[in-house]
Amino acid sequence: MQWRSLVLGLLLLRLGLQALLALLPALAPGLCLRRRFPFPFPPPPALPGPPAVTTDNHPGSSHWGSLLRRGSLGGAAGDDDYERRYSGAFPPQLRARLRDAARGMFVFGYDSYMQHAFPRDELDPLHCCGRGPDLEDPSNLNINDVLGNYSLTLIDALDTLAVMGNSSEFQKAVKLVIDTVSFDKDSTVQVFEATIRVLGSLLSAHIIITDSRQPFGDMTIKDYDNELLHMAHDLAVRLLPAFENTKTGIPYPRVNLKKGVPPDSHNETCTAGAGSLLVEFGILSRLLGDSTFEWVARRAVKALWSLRSNNTGLLGNVVNIQTGHWVGKQSGLGAGSDSFYEYLLKSYILFGEREDLEMFNDAYRNIQNHLRRGREACNEGEGDPPLYVNVNMFTGQLMNTWIDSLQAFFPGLQVLIGDVEDAICLHAFYYAIWKRYGALPERYNWQLQAPDVPFYPLRPELVESTYLLYQATKNPFYLHVGMDILQSLEKYTKAKCGYATLHHVVEKTKEDRMESFFLSETCKYLYLLFDEENPLHQSGNKYMFTTEGHVVSVDERFRTSLWQDILPAAEHSAHKGKHSDLRALNFSSN
Repeated sequence: MQWRSLVLGLLLLRLGLQALLALLPALAPGLCLRRRFPFPFPPPPALPGPPAVTTDNHPGSSHWGSLLRRGSLGGAAGDDDYERRYSGAFPPQLRARLRDAARGMFVFGYDSYMQHAFPRDELDPLHCCGRGPDLEDPSNLNINDVLGNYSLTLIDALDTLAVMGNSSEFQKAVKLVIDTVSFDKDSTVQVFEATIRVLGSLLSAHIIITDSRQPFGDMTIKDYDNELLHMAHDLAVRLLPAFENTKTGIPYPRVNLKKGVPPDSHNETCTAGAGSLLVEFGILSRLLGDSTFEWVARRAVKALWSLRSNNTGLLGNVVNIQTGHWVGKQSGLGAGSDSFYEYLLKSYILFGEREDLEMFNDAYRNIQNHLRRGREACNEGEGDPPLYVNVNMFTGQLMNTWIDSLQAFFPGLQVLIGDVEDAICLHAFYYAIWKRYGALPERYNWQLQAPDVPFYPLRPELVESTYLLYQATKNPFYLHVGMDILQSLEKYTKAKCGYATLHHVVEKTKEDRMESFFLSETCKYLYLLFDEENPLHQSGNKYMFTTEGHVVSVDERFRTSLWQDILPAAEHSAHKGKHSDLRALNFSSN
């Protein structure tokens, strides 16, 4: 009975506060009661026990919808403040200032790294020093999976320098990488992280240097002899042992760059880690004319795809590479799964292999059928707005009530397939969380409407989706979103030397780490959002971003297949597709 008394007391207190707020304008007519946030704070969860959970696609009770009563889905009636802020034109002068501010954010982080951390992998922005692998604790995978003692942040930032038009620093940085970086290191790194951060950046920079059009300005390197391509080849060869001695073709998660797969290596890997190598490995194969790298990456994707549930068509998030048994049965769009779906689509866009599109089509339909909750339409009808949840891959039943910040990439992926309406709605949910905390917590419990894991490591996914939605809609709302994100980063994460991870999004305490993706992705997408005249946006230029935000050109040389030695010509031609095939998906668009 105590909890009932507590709930009754909270209700009476809330009613009293509402009555007081209603009287305030009359009691103090000069008091300005402007709403600060376009989305209302959600109410506290019921106490003491967990509320009931419904798992159908049209829940009658609200779980997350209160976070979206207003804001991106439309201001409340008479909400002049919302309309004035978000619906009006965005002055060109303000946009130019924000573009310069985003560039300044990158410059401060990059210069701080070069001054205080290079040639080490990352910058510690609170103590103004560098960090490399944790040699004293090999089990510290949070550090050692990423840091390989190869100047990670410098490599990861190369194409951001080019996109921002800084040719002199780009040329200087490329020469530094060529002269000082070696992969002949006794470092055990995660194959996925080394691929997307290092291999992808080397390939992107090589493509920029050798582009005859030079759209970003003169990024050529005097006497350049394909050194970055050779370095990418060297790194990829060192990663190849991960694909050996595995019964399924799914690679080991980690490899030592000098010794190969460690003898004590685990046989378990995540779906995204093993299935998100095809873009970088495929580009390398097609630049070199050597099908080896694309073949092993494509074999891993097909192996994972063959293990999907016969009932739902879904994949889990952790698999045993020897037995093919699903160790983690959670199917979602966040950590462990996210970039697998992203690369099915992007591989098709880049290489034109129809089987990639067919796998993506099936995966997207299964996601819609089993992961999507809420009402059918984004902006009308009863029930909560759409949300994608974590379910059991075999049954489609809800497994938990949290989403993670990595899932904020998905609206951007939906933009690429033309499902803009659903992208708008899902993006609004993540932006509502950002407005509440000034950052995205690593995990957010949509049932309790509170962070489950409260740190924010400067992730780019919400910025990425914001940028792509603006490119698709040209709605100034997304410029306002970008301005909010930029201001929050400056206010809460700026440190003495760079920008720091938020240890707790509520308390705004900091951790002494600036991950390399802050410069390669977060700053890049913010800059591009406000830089209308960037060459990436000019007619005739076709580019795609890798999952690490690296720029690669979409052109015919990557659509020339290396599979003639594996597939007969007639069979292979049937596997080729056209970009127009994306429209056959026939999803809703704005």
